[in-house]
Amino acid sequence: MRSVTRRRSTHHAVQAEATEARLLSAVTQLLGTGEPFTAISVQRIIDQAGVSRATFYAHFRGKSDILARLSAQLRESLLALARQWDPAVGENGADRYTRFFEEVIVVHRTHRSLITAIREVAAYDPEVSDFYTADLEGFDEHVLETLLAEQEAGSTTRDLDAVAASRIIVWGGGQAIARHISVDDGSGDASFARELARIWWYGAYRRPAE
Repeated sequence: MRSVTRRRSTHHAVQAEATEARLLSAVTQLLGTGEPFTAISVQRIIDQAGVSRATFYAHFRGKSDILARLSAQLRESLLALARQWDPAVGENGADRYTRFFEEVIVVHRTHRSLITAIREVAAYDPEVSDFYTADLEGFDEHVLETLLAEQEAGSTTRDLDAVAASRIIVWGGGQAIARHISVDDGSGDASFARELARIWWYGAYRRPAE
């Protein structure tokens, strides 16, 4: 009996995961049309996903809940990129940062409609705002850790305020990337990544002592 129950439980979990994936995909597809998130109704989402209203609310509390979930997935993918970056590696840090930002820009361009929706809803929805803030706070924490480690190793100057520097380069960098994507067709991505990398690397990680 336990074996049968376990199989049923596993089957139910697989079905639930597949249903959630369909709903998340439906929202992503609708955002891809360029329509503001606020204009997309729950009915359109369930029609796109091919599920019932009851099924929708069995998995999500509402539209914002879906957006928060998509935001969390995007955050994890970006943080995974950040965790791969280690200043201790022998290669020139500015060059490695350049490649890192090129990848970050690709992710932002791919998910531009989602990021726009997150910014839109974060202005008035605390749940989404928390996820949006957590996105940058996660980067901020990671950068602060690496800056402190570089100071401890003597690779950057002790007079660097690591807390202030991590906030400036992460939160300011996020705004700069968002602005770049909104005004550039992609032809300037490589140059933008290169300049941002060098500003970060030589402005904080390898700042000369005063």
